[in-house]
Amino acid sequence: MGCSISGLNALYDAATGSGDVWINERRFRVLRQIGEGGFAFVYLVREHQPSADAARARSPSLASEDGTYAMKKVLIQSKEQLDLVKEEIRVSSLFNHPNLLPLLDHAVIAVKSQQGDWNHEAYLLFPVYIDGTLFDNAKVMQSRKEFYSTIDVLRVFQQLCEGLKHMHSFDPPYAHNDVKPGNVLVTHRKGQAPLATLMDFGSARPARKEIRSRSEALRLQEWAAEHCSAPYRAPELWDCPSHADIDERTDIWSLGCTLYAIMYGVSPFEYALGESGGSLQLAIVNCTLKWPAGPSPPYPDALHQFVTWMLQPQPAMRPHINDIILHVEKLMEKYSS
Repeated sequence: MGCSISGLNALYDAATGSGDVWINERRFRVLRQIGEGGFAFVYLVREHQPSADAARARSPSLASEDGTYAMKKVLIQSKEQLDLVKEEIRVSSLFNHPNLLPLLDHAVIAVKSQQGDWNHEAYLLFPVYIDGTLFDNAKVMQSRKEFYSTIDVLRVFQQLCEGLKHMHSFDPPYAHNDVKPGNVLVTHRKGQAPLATLMDFGSARPARKEIRSRSEALRLQEWAAEHCSAPYRAPELWDCPSHADIDERTDIWSLGCTLYAIMYGVSPFEYALGESGGSLQLAIVNCTLKWPAGPSPPYPDALHQFVTWMLQPQPAMRPHINDIILHVEKLMEKYSS
């Protein structure tokens, strides 16, 4: 899927006030805003009846049953931002897995401001997930003092692992770089564990980096501070040695933090923010874990040990994604009865 730039690809019909958006040959009605962050806004949109030719050309697996989608609009104000959006589109288009959010369509357009300056806007089209993210669900469950069962924790986590395995299986491997509950969409299913879908590939990059100087280490730390959420960021991205080989196991650290958050509703190191003189970075670098009160009966020690296995401060001591999937399958077999 290319990244074309056109002044006609995606335009609000502002003059008529119709609230419609065109993405390439497809027309959508904006229903409401459902999220925002930084320079991006996410809208719930419904597609107008496509033409017969367009409907025949589209893959049935990418079509919404009721015509509704999520549309991300990004306001682009610099060449650097434009390059980042193009990279997000390129990387998102690489992946094809049921537990990774697919990019269905996109357009990048040039727009003229009232001052006469030219900027860009990007429109990215995705499936819509009305049940929100793991983070949204955690807040609701905390308010009700509810917890996932052990087997549901494992089922949700297994799906995340399968999606991440797809990314790590590329040559070279890709790291997501921002695995966290807020980037995991869920779909509730009656009598089953929620369906989990990993999203937001704006920080995804080839995983393996050779750091051979202090300046390279500092550049990596600066990049990570901007692109990797602090409570889920691996220790080597907080304090990178001047000679280091970084690989996809930065994601394994974030996976361990996310498993903890599926269990307890918070990341494992956020407690440090509430302590007098506490430091999130220090808690992460030293891997100072605390286990909060959980369900009754409590989660088994095997689940705590699983988290600890992933949260090794030294990257070389962490397992790879295939090892984690094997282990989670063994635990599921043990606790499914």
